[in-house]
Amino acid sequence: MSLPPVFAASALYDGLLQAALRQFYSRATFETEPTPSLSSDGRLAIEPTGDPSELTIRWFGSRHVLHVPARRPFTEHEVRLARAIGAVLSLRYRAVFDPKQMLERGELFQGAIEDRYIAAFLEESAYSPASPPRTDWVATAIEVLRVAALSSYENRSISSGVLILDEEESGPAPSVPDDQAFRYTQALTGIKTFYRLSDGLETVYLVNRSGFVLDVVEIGTCYPAARLDVPCPTPYHSHALATAGNRNVCVVLSPSHEIKLFAEGVHVFSFRNARWHLLDLKAKYDLWAASVGNSTLAERLFQTAIDLADAREGALFVVLREPETSLPLLVAPGDQLDAPRHAGNRDAPSRGQLLQMLQGRTATGLDPAVLAGLARTDGATVLDPDGRLLAVGAILLHSEPVEPHSSLAVEGARTTAAMAAGRYGAVLKVSEDGLITFYDHMERIWDI
Repeated sequence: MSLPPVFAASALYDGLLQAALRQFYSRATFETEPTPSLSSDGRLAIEPTGDPSELTIRWFGSRHVLHVPARRPFTEHEVRLARAIGAVLSLRYRAVFDPKQMLERGELFQGAIEDRYIAAFLEESAYSPASPPRTDWVATAIEVLRVAALSSYENRSISSGVLILDEEESGPAPSVPDDQAFRYTQALTGIKTFYRLSDGLETVYLVNRSGFVLDVVEIGTCYPAARLDVPCPTPYHSHALATAGNRNVCVVLSPSHEIKLFAEGVHVFSFRNARWHLLDLKAKYDLWAASVGNSTLAERLFQTAIDLADAREGALFVVLREPETSLPLLVAPGDQLDAPRHAGNRDAPSRGQLLQMLQGRTATGLDPAVLAGLARTDGATVLDPDGRLLAVGAILLHSEPVEPHSSLAVEGARTTAAMAAGRYGAVLKVSEDGLITFYDHMERIWDI
């Protein structure tokens, strides 16, 4: 016996909601419970709660409850994304049963639904039933770059970018006459010159909120240089600046075929490994800085880590809380920079002699490129709370054997070392697939 359409659609959209929650809130435990109301009008509500570590969403006679540890409650961006997901799903559900809305908002069903969640995060009002129907140019730009990622140009990977201007901001006048103006759509990806004009790193297309291409510009010259509140990969510093203090949105397809989205002066979302990731950099950076306890050191290591991740290079940083007692337990004497060494051959120096030039140096005193070069060395870079280098390229010791059922037993070598080092201090692990993980007190705190 087939279900009535309304109940079939309710089941489908409730499934879409659960899939989205599990995708973006993997750190949370997830519970679903029935509620007395069997409303099927598509209204979704995030219920207020006095517990910041609990997020409750009610829809279609079900209540979905997400829990996170009390010491790391839901962040502002996580709650905001939940509202964005709800706005998109509610609007699409209502359009299914309203021919007028289906006609006016047909683009809601185009492209990947996850792209709509991201766009609604940036401008939830555009997905309100009360707002007039209009094209979402953020979602459109994402779809254009998705198509571009499938292409190649002269046997090279494609990269490109677009800066969508705040409609309230006085941007440049269009560089083409009105009667020749064109919109930023997938049709452009079939033109080879499209990729030549914008590489996404230095040059981007300027697009207004009506979708018209105004110009192609060098992103670094658009806005004055300034300090960002939260670090972002150095090659994209100008992209983040272009969105600081305004409602501009910058979307970039990187040479590694990762889609990066910048807004509000920060790298907000990343599409890699076939899924979107909410980066939540401000909240995660604050946790890291608080654990390190030295703001200058925390910023330098975080910046180096995200630069290496963007370049798909691995690294491991360990900031020891009590280096006098923990360094001997974690690093063999031969790998410690301050260990006594015999005079060597000046014409054929050893690795130890080479690293002696780093004795007494600090991570904040080194040039950023030099610190990045040291971090690329196989092994860990170990520091004290003041940033003084204690070991470089060190193979970390495990003071205790790995138990058969421990999570350490099933991880890779770098992850195992990072988790073990977490008992002694704050640890940043950078994987060659671009993932950054923060460990502290033998616990995985977050991933980026």
